[in-house]
Formats: sequence, structure tokens, C-alpha cells
Amino acid sequence: MSDKSINRRRLYYIGNLSIFTIGLGFAVRANIAPNLQAEVYDKIDLANSAAMVGEALGATFTGFALTLLFGSALLDIIGMKRMLLLSALGYVAGALGLLFATTLPVDLAETVILSSLLLTGLGWGAVEAASNPMVAALYPEEKTHRLNILHAWWPAGIVIGGLLGVMITTLGLPWELNMMVLMIPAIVLAWMVWSAAFPVTERVASGVSYKDMFVELLKRPLFWLFWGCMFVTAASELAPGQWVNITLSNIVGMQGILLLVYVSGLMFVMRHFAGPIVERTSSMGLMFLSCLFAAVGLYLLSQATGPVSAFAAATVWGIGVCYMWPTMLAIVSEYFPRGGAMAMGLMGFAGGMSIQFVLPQMGAIFDSAKAEAAGGVANLATLSPQAMTEVVRFASVESFQSVAILPLLLLPVFGALWLFGLSKAKQPAKA
Repeated sequence: MSDKSINRRRLYYIGNLSIFTIGLGFAVRANIAPNLQAEVYDKIDLANSAAMVGEALGATFTGFALTLLFGSALLDIIGMKRMLLLSALGYVAGALGLLFATTLPVDLAETVILSSLLLTGLGWGAVEAASNPMVAALYPEEKTHRLNILHAWWPAGIVIGGLLGVMITTLGLPWELNMMVLMIPAIVLAWMVWSAAFPVTERVASGVSYKDMFVELLKRPLFWLFWGCMFVTAASELAPGQWVNITLSNIVGMQGILLLVYVSGLMFVMRHFAGPIVERTSSMGLMFLSCLFAAVGLYLLSQATGPVSAFAAATVWGIGVCYMWPTMLAIVSEYFPRGGAMAMGLMGFAGGMSIQFVLPQMGAIFDSAKAEAAGGVANLATLSPQAMTEVVRFASVESFQSVAILPLLLLPVFGALWLFGLSKAKQPAKA
């Protein structure tokens, strides 16, 4: 970097911490989803409480998607520093709202929960809007490798958040302590960002105008093909991860969050080797295999009946979804460098909006299957614990199998791109 005040290593640590924080937030939401369902949504509508939780969790992804869309477009005006400070504020304010939500009357609690989850989504979107183009600008010569390492800290956050959540539950501590877990790194992030100097984006550094940035994206059908692929790959990774604690805890004889912790630890390690893997194979081939493993893993998760089968299924799923998000970002950054932060932001927007649609649908499928297995909505409240376990098992199978179809849809797309050798191109502008 030409600006001597910019400390590249410190900024990379800031990026890692910012991604770690959003991973931590993901785990915290998975931790508290059953508590929110039991303490708020079951009291509102027992028959549809799972769908209501899905809609509430989906608000996070709406906030994420909208902030990423507009934040990426305005990043060069707002600046990376302000964007990351906005992220920390969103996480602290959202955590405080969730901390006090269940002390309020049920109707008011529902509104506060939605608002708080939306705020954490705004924080998440601000992180992605700033950190991805920051790392691309800091390491233009090794984007795929550095972006995968950066996003390795997402599963690292899930591991820490998930294990702390399990500890809180096991010790019988108030579930609200999860909110304190989320606030601490957000405050540290704000402190680190406040005293740091940040670079401009690649677009600004190369003198590409806003007009040229938009033209670069609008005239390239390939970009919009990748955008549609991101919509599906994100749903394959994030929706099941957010849903796993609710659906599997009563089936496999363990807390479902432990599966998420295990998969996230696997992803943390594997993402550090993304660069060498892509160099020796191809990015499109990696995405093809990822989709195949993800589909098989999701189907196997729907069939899991105990800890052993659940961990085996989670391993296959984890291998499948491991490289999806950062590799899609790297592909777009390499093929469309003139698209700047906006190109990466649009990809993240697709991922966020995907979950907003998919999570409520998973909840609706779960509720419908639950009522069907119980012999009608009226029978749900009268079921014995053993009968309810069987009902939940049936509903979980239906919800996970419905998502398993999504990555299968992309196999022809990435297979064709792999077959024609697109990922081997060395000049993205000609793709």
C-alpha cells in the first residue's frame, strides 16, 4: 500500500475479528432460537411457532442483505472505518434488545425481538460490506487464499459461540448470557477500528468511476449467473445451520448446536487450504463437488437417528458447504475487478435474501409436517413427550429434505463451467 500509515497486518486482524463476530452472532442465534420459541412464540401460536421463529431469524438476513447492498454501493463515500463502527453498534444494540425482550409482554416482546435481530443483521451486513473489499485491496495478488482464510474466522466464531452456548445450557445458567458473549467482541472491534487507518477500495485505487463500475456489472450476463448461484449456495449452507438446533436436539440424543460446532471446526481448518486446492484443481470444479456433497449431506441429516449418524451426515454436509461463500466472492472479485465493492456486495445481498426466503419456508414445512404427524393441529398440545419426539423427527426429515434439493440444481451449472474450463481463465475481463 502506498499510504505508510496503513498497517496491513493490523487491518487483517481487524477483518478476522469482524468475521469472527458475525460467526459468533450466528451461533448465538442458533443457541437462543429454542428459548425464543418456548418463551414467546409458543405462547402466541403453538401450531405455527416454528415458522414464526424462522421469520424472526430471517429478519437478521434481511438486515444483512439490505445493509450489504446499500453499504457496498456507498462504501467509498462512508469509508471502511465508519462501516465497521456501524457494525459494532448494530451488534451491541441488537444484543441488548434480545437481552431484555422476554421480560416484556408477549406482543411487545415479539416486536423487540424482530427489531433486535434486524439490528444484528445490519451489523453483519456492515462487516461484509467493509471487510471483503478491504482484504481484496490489501492482498490483490492472492484474493482467493486470503478471502478463504478471512472467512475461516466465521466458523471459528460459530465454534466458540456454540461451545459457550452449550456450557450455558449444561450449567443451567440463564440463556440471556449468550447476549453478553456477543457484545464483548463487538466492543473490542469498535476499539480496534477507532484507532486504525484504512485503505481505499480497488476500484478507487485504479481510477474506475461509479458509472464504469455499474456498466461492468450490468453488461455481463456471467455476473448475474453467479449472482443466482450465490442465492442457492447460501441457502444450502446458512439456512440448515441456523435451523439445526431446533430440529435435531430432540432426535439424536444431543444438543443440535454441537453438530454446528463440529462442522464449523471442520470448516475453519479446511478453509486455510482453499488456495492450494483451487490452484491444483479449479474453482468451478470445487463448486461442483461442494454442491454434490452439500446435497448428500443434507439428505443424510434428515435421516439421522443418533449421534453417530448425525456426525457422519454433518461431516459430508460440512465438506460440501465449506468453500461455497468465500469462493463465490473470490470468483466475482477476480473476474469482475472493475465491479469493486458493489460486485461483492451484490453477491452477499443474494445470500442474505436467500435465507430470508428459505428459513420461513423451512419453518412452514416443519409446522405442516408436525401437524400432519400429530393427526391435526388440535392434537399437538395433548401429545406425550415420546409422541412429540416422533412428530419432531418426521417434521425434521421433511424440512431438511426440502433444502437438499437446492444444491442439486447447481450441479449442471458448475459442471458446464468446469467442463468448458472457465475457471482456468487468467484474464477475468474476457470471461
